[in-house]
Amino acid sequence: MSGRIFQLNRSAGGVPKLPVRQVELAALGLEGDRQKHTKIHGGVDRAVCLYSLEMIQALQAEGHPIYPGSIGENVTVSGVTWKAIVPGSRFSVGDGVVLEVTRYTEPCKLIAESFIGRAFRRVDQDKNPGWSRVYAKVISGGTIRIGQRVKLG
Repeated sequence: MSGRIFQLNRSAGGVPKLPVRQVELAALGLEGDRQKHTKIHGGVDRAVCLYSLEMIQALQAEGHPIYPGSIGENVTVSGVTWKAIVPGSRFSVGDGVVLEVTRYTEPCKLIAESFIGRAFRRVDQDKNPGWSRVYAKVISGGTIRIGQRVKLG
């Protein structure tokens, strides 16, 4: 299964994360990306947060004001069957970058503005399986850019 990088997102801390065209990716994530609550976000096993453009569009169709980067994902992918992404899944990105999914993210109130009635638990894996963002560790880093191929497996 393969898709593409639709958008790359980073911030000086918090959400929304804002788009960049390309970025260096290393063991601790995207260059220039910061997290406010490092006990919950970031670190080697939570270096990159990924989400699906198609899932964002489905949430928009439900009326939620979500958009790429608004719930804190670093990499918004398109063309990937999101519900097939589970801890242990590996992504090859572009030329040699490899990411491994480590866990589902735990949604927090900081992303509430992206949901009708602040219902941020809409993307909670326990409450709505298959709708969660995922965290990944960087197996092999490098430069990533919008439009690059993302291959699962």
